[in-house]
Amino acid sequence: MRIIGRPRALVGVVAGALLLAGCGSGPSQVGAAAVIGDHSISIDRVQELIDKAVREQPYAQKLAAEHKLDLVGRAVVSQLVLHELLTKAAEKQGITPSYAQIDAQLAKDPLNGPVPADASNETQAVSQVVARARDHREELTDTFLAQALADKAVPNASVTFDYTSVGLAPDPATGSALEGNAAKAAAFDLARQFAADPAAATKRIGADVQYLAALRQRATQMGQSAESVPPFAGVGEALPAAQAGALAAGPLFGSPAGSAVVFPFPGNQGGWFVGMVRQRTDKPVATEQAPDLDAATKTAAGMRQVQPLFDELGVRVNKRYGVWDVVAMNVVPNEEAAQGIVLSPGGSGRTQQ
Repeated sequence: MRIIGRPRALVGVVAGALLLAGCGSGPSQVGAAAVIGDHSISIDRVQELIDKAVREQPYAQKLAAEHKLDLVGRAVVSQLVLHELLTKAAEKQGITPSYAQIDAQLAKDPLNGPVPADASNETQAVSQVVARARDHREELTDTFLAQALADKAVPNASVTFDYTSVGLAPDPATGSALEGNAAKAAAFDLARQFAADPAAATKRIGADVQYLAALRQRATQMGQSAESVPPFAGVGEALPAAQAGALAAGPLFGSPAGSAVVFPFPGNQGGWFVGMVRQRTDKPVATEQAPDLDAATKTAAGMRQVQPLFDELGVRVNKRYGVWDVVAMNVVPNEEAAQGIVLSPGGSGRTQQ
């Protein structure tokens, strides 16, 4: 049966798409796509937004034809969960929306217009499709709240952490670095060891710092710059959020002291950062003048401020959509697709909640 060019048939495909997108038991509340404290997001609400996206957005129509509407479903749940968490975080911080500013943006309506079917970045296109399907005032309010949270948190926050990596340096025993899925699996396993035994983390990271020093000394002896060996391990690194750039939007600034964290190593394809958050400071700190964060980074840094609320409110995502990735701050198909993990002391995992 042809789908393209037959809107009614297409909407019919949409209506049943998520019923086939996955299986497994979800939250105890029947009909909930996600549960956030005492509030739930209904499966019907998620489906309404998927249907609306396919009616209005060429890119969503393309995904429907390719049987990939599960991407839209996960993005819908992600954005609606973050909306609830942003609202709660803003209330706790005493932040209220500036409706005059939001109305001024709404008059220009940056969310108006279609996402073309030939958009090249799938992740970005799906996010834009869902943003346009949602109430535009609500979407712009979320952005305002996220940036306001960043304005309040970033100047005051700093973390002290130890770290090592997987996939950046050759293993002393084998002389080669792990790659691909093997590197990711090893990084996750190492974080679990760190969370279960902080003393082992201190020993391992200390040894890796010594190994880094030895490699840099060897490079110098061979007439190379010591900086040619990437800084793949460190102890007692203190980082103010105001100077952290994109890292201010990452899990180092959303996780409590004592947590083990894993995420893709900044600026390196294939490497994995494995760190232990030793201390958090949430009061004004003396820093050098840092450049202002761009709008996208500021929004992401504000979104990161809601990470602790996921645990506090006991958020649960219906498994038909996937699991929550605490590093990417969105829903992914399964744990294997997660961009990282956060483990509280003792080894309790927070890849999903």
